[in-house]
Amino acid sequence: MKAFIFPGQGSQKVGMGKDHFEKNVPFKELLTKGDELLGYPVSDIMFEGPAETLTQTQYTQPAIFLHSFALFKTLGEKPDMVAGHSLGEFSALASAGALEFEEALELVSLRGKLMQNAGEVHPGTMAAIIGMDDHVVDEICEIATESIQKPVVPANYNCPGQLVISGDEDAVKKAVELAKEKGCRLAKMLPVSGAFHSPLMKPAFETLQEKLDETEFSEPACPVYSNYTAEATTDPSEIKNNLLYQLINPVRWTQTLLNMEKDGATSFIEVGPGNVLQGLVKRTLKNANIEGYE
Repeated sequence: MKAFIFPGQGSQKVGMGKDHFEKNVPFKELLTKGDELLGYPVSDIMFEGPAETLTQTQYTQPAIFLHSFALFKTLGEKPDMVAGHSLGEFSALASAGALEFEEALELVSLRGKLMQNAGEVHPGTMAAIIGMDDHVVDEICEIATESIQKPVVPANYNCPGQLVISGDEDAVKKAVELAKEKGCRLAKMLPVSGAFHSPLMKPAFETLQEKLDETEFSEPACPVYSNYTAEATTDPSEIKNNLLYQLINPVRWTQTLLNMEKDGATSFIEVGPGNVLQGLVKRTLKNANIEGYE
């Protein structure tokens, strides 16, 4: 069975999609339509940068979504199951037919702006913790939160031994310090504009909820695995709920991949810029076939 997976923030790079745009008419048409719907030429930012602009959340999210979805549509494939990492969940839902392209892009654009604003209202940061068991990182976050009296939480369970934590800057620094003391292989701060997938994203929650409530979702053509639960669903109301709570809860990517394999996935295809997810599949599943389209 084929599982199609879609990347999130961090996969962007200047020049993304330019070759497809120049050689692939359906890809070009979708990107052009995306520029019109957004009201600004995000394709110019994708192709020419500068990198400082492309890495701003409000531009990164529409750029990655457009690249991933347009590329998927040109493949003519029918997935048996789909999942996306953080933002990539919107690409997965649109590719499975749960969301129309226009509605998905509108949600992604709003989400990017809300998350950028939340990062300005409640400044925070993230850090990568490499070479530690999940439960040890969970405990470190609890200790750091209690010590600083500000939140730091696991934000991305990316693969065994690779987690990202998120929260108040002082609390994240304390957790990094504790992780180093406990012998992790690597603990480093990440250059991000906010504490994504943490309680500091709550300023974005209510407005995103209102938009999700007025957006029509359809039953997808295949099961969609949620970041929030790591479980498959085809129920539109569950999909909405999962998208909302994903905002302030961790991306359970390790658990998602394990569940997809348990449910019969033998081949994993990453669609979108970069190859980050292919690496995470390799480090999580021993027998999966892995390929990518970028």
